[in-house]
Order: sequence, then C-alpha cells, then structure tokens
Amino acid sequence: MLTLHHAWRSSASRRVRLCLEEKGLAYESRTVDMANLEHHSPEYLKINPNGVVPALIHDGRPLYESGTICEYLDEVFPEPPLRPADAYGRATMRNWIRHADERIGNLIIFNWAHHLAKTASRWSDEELAERLKKIPSKERQEAWIRAARKPYTDEERAAARAKLVEMLGRMEKALSETAWLAGANYSLADIALVPFVKRIEEEIAPDAATAEKHPRVTKWWKSIQARPAFARARIGPFLEETG
Repeated sequence: MLTLHHAWRSSASRRVRLCLEEKGLAYESRTVDMANLEHHSPEYLKINPNGVVPALIHDGRPLYESGTICEYLDEVFPEPPLRPADAYGRATMRNWIRHADERIGNLIIFNWAHHLAKTASRWSDEELAERLKKIPSKERQEAWIRAARKPYTDEERAAARAKLVEMLGRMEKALSETAWLAGANYSLADIALVPFVKRIEEEIAPDAATAEKHPRVTKWWKSIQARPAFARARIGPFLEETG
C-alpha cells in the first residue's frame, strides 16, 4: 500500500504525484496543511524528520526527498520505466534532478510570496518564535522568517528569476540533441523540471517561456501537458489550486 503525504502547491509533491500517475499506481492521498505547519508537527516529523513535503509510506515504511522517492518507485515498480536503461543516461538524469534541486530556493521566493507569506505575516513575534522552534532545518527557519518579516527585495527576486530563466536555456540546448532531457525517452529528469516550467510560464517569466525564445522547450512542454498523467497529477495553476 502507498500513502502520499503532500501539498498540492508543493513543487516536490507535484513531482512525486506525476511519477505515481505515470506509473499508474494507486495511492492514498493525505494533504498536509503547510500554512498551519502540519509538516512540523510531532506526528509528521516521525514520518519525515526533515519536516518537508512530500513523504511516501510504502508498506508501513516512510521515504522522503522527492528525487529519492521517484527513483525508489521506478525500481520497485519498473513498468513503465522512467529511468534510462544505460548508465550514462541515468547519470544525465540525476544531474538534471540535482540542477533542479539547486534552484528550489529560487522558486520558493516566488511560491511562498502567496499563501504562506500572508499567513506568516499575521503572526506576532511570540507566535513566530514559537513556530520556529518546531522547524528542524535552519534553512527553512530562515525562509519562514523571510516570509513573515523580511519580504524579498526586487533585486533578490530579479536574481532568482534570472536563475530560473537560465534553466530554460540549458533545457533548450539539451533538447537540441535529444528528444527528452536525459535521452530518447521521457524520464524522471523531465518530471523534475515540470514544476519549475509550470511556474515560470504562469508567473515568474512568461515572456521567456515562449516559442520564440525557447522553441524546443515549448514543444517539450506541450508534449508533457498532453500526457494523461499530467492531468491526473493535478498540476494546475498555482494561484488557483486549493486542494
């Protein structure tokens, strides 16, 4: 039995949902209310001590980190395969996943500016301090402090936007050489980039996510959205998703 603890807007959660749907796997969905810090509750920390989403429980055993979860699912449920068959292809796939993971902080600047920042800004200093005690990661503590008290500056947002647009350029080059990011077949590399391209297209830099600027990425993105698993994974508009 598979149970997924996730949040609908979470980029990492979107990856895992897409992987599960591509595999055609049945799973129990348990949404985590991040605005109310359910992912920092003692009950959730027993599942994922890092206090982030998603977390997957398979036959009573928990797993966390979206890249790890997706590779695990492909190994345990090998059909249809979502990893390249050759070692070089798998290495390329992992490099893409790492490249995306390194830009999660840039994405947070835009994603958290909405519902999470609005919630955190209403906390008193005492409430904020109390909530910070429950967050196991210093990096995430700082993110919540920024959300609650120190909104990102225009300069910081511009730098984050540039990093994310740079990703499109790297994808464009790769797709000039192969049909998909890690070779001839759709893989976990493509899944890892989906949440980023979705947010870039709809809010972060829609001017960059055009056929004129990045024609191969545009073709790739249309192919992704046409896959039945994309709709089943509910990777809808970020600002309209309510769960």
